[in-house]
Amino acid sequence: MKPSEMVIKRIEFLRSEINRHNILYYVNDAPEISDAEYDALMVELRSLEFQYPELVTPDSPTQRVGAKPRAEFGTITHPVPMLSLGNVFNDEEMTAWYNRVARMLDGEPFELMCEHKMDGLAIALTYEDGVLKIGATRGDGTVGENVTDNIRTIRNVPLRLEGDFPKKFEVRGEVYMSIDSFEKLNASRAEKQQSLFANPRNAAAGSLRQLDSRITAERALDVMIYHLGWYEGGEMPDTHSAILDKLSELGFTTNKYNRKVKDLNGVLEYYRECMQYRNSLPYPIDGVVVKVDSIDQQKRLGAVAHDPRWAIAYKFPAIQKRTTLEDIGISVGRTGTMNPYAILTPVEVGGVTVARASLHNEEDIQRKDIRIGDTVFIQRAGDVIPDVVGPTPDAVTREGRSAPYSLTKALFDEEKGFAACPVCGEEIFKEEDDAMYYCTNAACPAQLQEKIEYFVSREAMDIKGLGEQVVASLIEEGLIKDFSDIYTLKEKFQNLMMMQRMGEKSARKLIDAIEASKEKPADRVITALGIRHVGAKMAEILAERIGGAEQLSHASYDDLVAIDTVGPRTAENIIHFFSEKENLEIISKLKEAGLKISAEPEMHDTTGLPLDGLEFVITGKLLRFSRPQAEALIKENGGIPRSDVTKNTKYLVVGEDPGSKLQKAEKYGVAIISENDLLSMIGNPGF
Repeated sequence: MKPSEMVIKRIEFLRSEINRHNILYYVNDAPEISDAEYDALMVELRSLEFQYPELVTPDSPTQRVGAKPRAEFGTITHPVPMLSLGNVFNDEEMTAWYNRVARMLDGEPFELMCEHKMDGLAIALTYEDGVLKIGATRGDGTVGENVTDNIRTIRNVPLRLEGDFPKKFEVRGEVYMSIDSFEKLNASRAEKQQSLFANPRNAAAGSLRQLDSRITAERALDVMIYHLGWYEGGEMPDTHSAILDKLSELGFTTNKYNRKVKDLNGVLEYYRECMQYRNSLPYPIDGVVVKVDSIDQQKRLGAVAHDPRWAIAYKFPAIQKRTTLEDIGISVGRTGTMNPYAILTPVEVGGVTVARASLHNEEDIQRKDIRIGDTVFIQRAGDVIPDVVGPTPDAVTREGRSAPYSLTKALFDEEKGFAACPVCGEEIFKEEDDAMYYCTNAACPAQLQEKIEYFVSREAMDIKGLGEQVVASLIEEGLIKDFSDIYTLKEKFQNLMMMQRMGEKSARKLIDAIEASKEKPADRVITALGIRHVGAKMAEILAERIGGAEQLSHASYDDLVAIDTVGPRTAENIIHFFSEKENLEIISKLKEAGLKISAEPEMHDTTGLPLDGLEFVITGKLLRFSRPQAEALIKENGGIPRSDVTKNTKYLVVGEDPGSKLQKAEKYGVAIISENDLLSMIGNPGF
């Protein structure tokens, strides 16, 4: 059956939404929806792709695991990919999985291992000669982030093993934060007026992925080991349960609640027991994991796409309760988002007293028809911070309900005549097709911590020594009120030196790093400003075509959209950013400090060059050059290297193992050429 236009659009929407939430969850540690809502999106997409297999693409979220690793960390390629798990949500689906395994094993008896599905961050630990060598995150399943230094700070990770072990092997597990430690951390952050973590999973991920391992060391993280990834030069038992026993003997922490069962009834019994005691555990779980115990049978069952056939996750249903929505408050997120939250009549949900819950955004509130005064359902789906599911049926039919919620009405300032940020009082705005309202005041106190951390990050001004804790202390001490104040710290050296854990030596190193950052080129300064949708690549293009931040501040909308990679939304963001008085004042201070705010655009005369004005995109691995070298070669010869295929792309240079860009190029009718073809075009066939 041929898919309708509606089906195609729905699949495209689901992929876009899931990819966005993957980045928010795995990369930014800032989820906007609950696990249950995310699972619903994935289930719908998988169902549609199953019905219309011709619509499955290599870049679909169903064909990958997690998200790309952050650039700030070095990367580690996993020798054996870290697979994800398929999910089932009821006894019927669990039974279907069990029967499918039985059929694939031709009726051969098999036992199962049942484990808690912990809500943390998946990691892989590699040991050589009994010594911890590498600690890496899952990343996209093939390539993860190198977090070895941070892993070493976790108290129950063995740094050196004793006993009989393979010469080289990898164990896999979950980094997690206990509920008690999570609550203490958030209480401490609240006292310092820092943004709060949404749940223990995000607290654990955010703590493990600190660039300063001293901050990780201060967070109470633990590791639970649940799998042997691979090994060389030795022997290990032939069942998963015996391997876990062996790893426990070597000093790894494994879960005391693990249980081997003989059949499906044992699985269902274990699942129901976990449902009963889950809220008394010191850590959050959102289901159970069931694995075929025999390693030989696991190998024979294999995997499909990124899911092993020999394991499944049986997810818990969301816990729901009724209560009254007393009011809707607004908090300002780290990137200036206006985040509505529910103020509730306190109610116990899964052993936790809940007085506040997430409402995500105005569109979500209006879609669910949630109104102040309603009796509402709230749920905890593995998260400590719950969600408002929607109003109860009797609330919807009740006479005299309050008016539909409007965020702009709630924040409207009569004196100013506009909807204002509740923290700084500046006007908020919302882009077309965006679900969120934003405050773009760079000096807004609610955004200050995050903006400063981004300003000093590696891809921006790259100021080493200004980690999360140091930035928080500088704000608390009143030494910085916006990121331009970083360049006044030299004058406040005595105050800086007296800060906790600083000292004279550290203070001097920090001042040196700050002074060195003044030499960063104009595009890095543009990146550091944190303009929405203007990352490092876009900043490089803007600097090349328009100039530094000063020139950019005078650019018109038409100037911006004339650059083919700048869309209407990005242009509007740039115009809006530079229309804010506070932002212009900060830029003026940065200029006074000696940063490269003003720079002329790079005007290259490409007339007569072999690739004059032609746009190129590269996909796959090239034999002669790295991608940056190939892009530089294109640029030197008058061409324009781009990162993504568009209708303006003239040529796609294809190397080994090309990605989804190849399909996109074929769709747009872009010319497909090889590396040798490119060299021939520039007159170097024998390069």
